[in-house]
Amino acid sequence: MPRKFDYFIIFAEMRTGSNFLESNLSRFPSLFCYGEAFNPSFLVEPTRKDLFGVTRAIRDHDPVGLIDKMKENTDGLPGFRFFHDHDDRVFEAVINDPRCAKIVLTRNLVESYVSHRIAQETNQWRLGDMKNAKTAKITFDPVGFEKLLVERKAFQVKIMQALQISGQCAFYIDYEDIQDLNVINGLARYLGEETQLEEFSGATKKQNPAALADKVTNFGEMEAALNRIDHYDLGRLPNFEPRRGPMVPRFVATENTPLLFMPVQGGPSERISKWLAAVNGTDEKGLLEGFTQKTLRQWKRKHAGHRSFTVLSHPAQRLHNAFCRHFLGNGPGTYPEIRRVLQDRYELPLTLDGAQYDRDAHYAAFLKFAVFVKGNLAGQTSVRVDASWASQSRIIQGFGQFILPDHILREDNLAQGLSALTAELDAPCPNLPENQPDEPFTLEDIYDEQVEKAVRAAYQRDYLLFGFGSWR
Repeated sequence: MPRKFDYFIIFAEMRTGSNFLESNLSRFPSLFCYGEAFNPSFLVEPTRKDLFGVTRAIRDHDPVGLIDKMKENTDGLPGFRFFHDHDDRVFEAVINDPRCAKIVLTRNLVESYVSHRIAQETNQWRLGDMKNAKTAKITFDPVGFEKLLVERKAFQVKIMQALQISGQCAFYIDYEDIQDLNVINGLARYLGEETQLEEFSGATKKQNPAALADKVTNFGEMEAALNRIDHYDLGRLPNFEPRRGPMVPRFVATENTPLLFMPVQGGPSERISKWLAAVNGTDEKGLLEGFTQKTLRQWKRKHAGHRSFTVLSHPAQRLHNAFCRHFLGNGPGTYPEIRRVLQDRYELPLTLDGAQYDRDAHYAAFLKFAVFVKGNLAGQTSVRVDASWASQSRIIQGFGQFILPDHILREDNLAQGLSALTAELDAPCPNLPENQPDEPFTLEDIYDEQVEKAVRAAYQRDYLLFGFGSWR
């Protein structure tokens, strides 16, 4: 029966039991594990000079070539251990390869951290017999532990998301599981091995079997520090808003001065286009737009020393601008279909016939619009998330799929920000055109605590990530 896999990878970390797991997998007739084949500091193990004629220098030049050598020269199924700080080119090559079996080894992170610190203190990284065991007590460092927590969690999420996107499954196994012979035999069957082990390898022993309280000098401080860590992300803001692309065709550049504007829709884009034209010494028709990623790269090559920028607006001002622009009046920028949905389904009082739409009606309609946008961004409506009211954090994340801006300016301090930007290029800074007030009412006309509360509820992430305060 043909094998499902050509090779395997063990995603693990230091002090997770990966040596023990490798030593037992290598006892199966057709499984061969080549250690930390892609550790940046050594090849397989610290004393080894090459693997199948591949030296560290050759491996670093062509890491995937070493995997090919393993497959060519192994009479069975080759594999290796891979940690978060190993060669990322290997991760990208194997994670989407369905012919590579994925094994994910995990361990209680506190146990792993303490074990690692003890190994550092004793310089004993592997134990063959208890008579040679070295012991030590360590002092728990909350900052160091949280750094480790962030690294390990990010790596696990990276693995999980890549597998989900590619439609693959991994064999997940915990530190406690590798002590169970039935689980090890089950893992071997997953890899296509028919032989079953009767006993474990004696090559590696557990080094620090004592309770945590006996291995940590400041155990009480450790308990208090761990209690402060939000293990379940209780403070996390859920984000169900659709991802956005880089929106390169909307970028605006100048020919005579190397400036690239990456607009956030709903912000002061028209003012900045007029300002860019003045910097360029032309009218707005002289600006460069409609880029593709290819033509934008060409512009960048041609304009050495270029600067790119975007502008953040206060969420309340930006949302009010989008509301007036797209749902009030009948101009080319209005969305009549969405307006009908807002009137019929979400009961926005948008009857725009003269006196019936006064300031009170505008206030009530904008509050209801903010409530609608909160649900819209959370995926609770059938209406698309328009770029004019999409969260600014999501839009800037979208930019990052191709390029991130050099500068993120603030609308409420725009003149100063643009002056600093042009100073970098030793270019003149013309006056910024006046802002055109929203019609038929401005945010100033209706703003109060209820408006701020409604907008803040819709854009919690933007308020948090960008430090916005109340609009006043």
